[in-house]
Amino acid sequence: MYRYGISTQRRAWSPCMTVLIFLGVMAILGVTIGLLIHFLAVGKIYYYQVDFHISGVPYNYSCKNAASQGSANLSKDIETKMSDEFQNSSLYREYINSQVIKLLPHSNGSSIQLLLTFKFLPGKRETMKAEIKALLLQMLKDNMVSWNAVPASLKLMEIKTNAEMLTNNCCGRQLVNTVASGNRIVNGKNAHLGAWPWQASMQWKGQQHCGASLISSRWLLSAAHCFVERNNSRDWTVNFGTLVNEPFMTVKVQNIISHENFSMVGVRDDIALVQLAEEISFSKYIRSICLPEATLKLSENDSVVVTGWGTLYMNGPLPNILQEAFVNIIDNKVCNAPYALSNLVTDKMLCAGYMSGKADACQKDSGGPLAYPDSRKIWYLVGIVSWGDGCAKKNKPGVYTRVTSYRDWITSKTGL
Repeated sequence: MYRYGISTQRRAWSPCMTVLIFLGVMAILGVTIGLLIHFLAVGKIYYYQVDFHISGVPYNYSCKNAASQGSANLSKDIETKMSDEFQNSSLYREYINSQVIKLLPHSNGSSIQLLLTFKFLPGKRETMKAEIKALLLQMLKDNMVSWNAVPASLKLMEIKTNAEMLTNNCCGRQLVNTVASGNRIVNGKNAHLGAWPWQASMQWKGQQHCGASLISSRWLLSAAHCFVERNNSRDWTVNFGTLVNEPFMTVKVQNIISHENFSMVGVRDDIALVQLAEEISFSKYIRSICLPEATLKLSENDSVVVTGWGTLYMNGPLPNILQEAFVNIIDNKVCNAPYALSNLVTDKMLCAGYMSGKADACQKDSGGPLAYPDSRKIWYLVGIVSWGDGCAKKNKPGVYTRVTSYRDWITSKTGL
């Protein structure tokens, strides 16, 4: 019996087919080796939650709000000693950062919660956790007197998902660190993505008109003069993100509350609250800035930063990318000199910039933030862009609403 269609001869592969097969095998090997290198030889970011107790003072601090002086001092001391300990250990290459997230009352004292960040090879995962815990335990033993630390209370847990949520809800935390520079909004410098996540664009009928600062999931602070002739909340929306016309989020406005004593004459009490139509969820690109305590005092030459999408120079074009300018606090007495602003700056205002005129906000930056970093690099809203004589003119620095003068007013309207 014959079986048709089956050849008894073997066909030889052509040279071209052999080359193609060889190249295919090499490509597969290349991809496989690349993936192995990526997963086994390239470091990954790992997050750990640290909890321990201290005896004595019952602190009550959450990073959603500004810390009291006592909480701020303890948090800074913990973060500084953590950083020193890891940077002076065998783990200095892997260590990235430590942040205090909460100080909460606990029996006979407080419970401390921190977030630690490391970068290392996946193969070192188990040994790293053991080494980290050993260092933390020794640190607590070394600080049983200064912190009243309880070493036996130490807990260390790797956070495998949503680690960013621990810091997204913290006020005044940047996604990226910034470096002070002499550049300005006038002919200025583009801000890095995530550098100023509280900055908002107040859009009137879809066009950039003023700036604002996110101070909670529902409230922003801006300047009252932005809404003098445009006070219908239905005409306003708020954009969040570095690119003003390509925002991460756009939210409608429910209500605008300008200060009851605002006056265009002398630009007095130039502050307004903007209530969003819905509560927003914070992310690594959208976060709130901390409100300062009324007792916060700024000194002459303190470094602050103003941001916005205002004109690049007087009557100039508007940028699409958020601009930033690092400026200095100027004493009101200097600003009020006859050759400067001639006693127009009140105690509820503050000056920032340079008397030489090299850095300043400009038109349509109004309402935007003047932000100040504390010693822990947590940012506070200390000023609101209000008015000026031109942009970056010699002896004519920018004038800002002093936020510390309005803390009671803000609280009375928002509860914050």
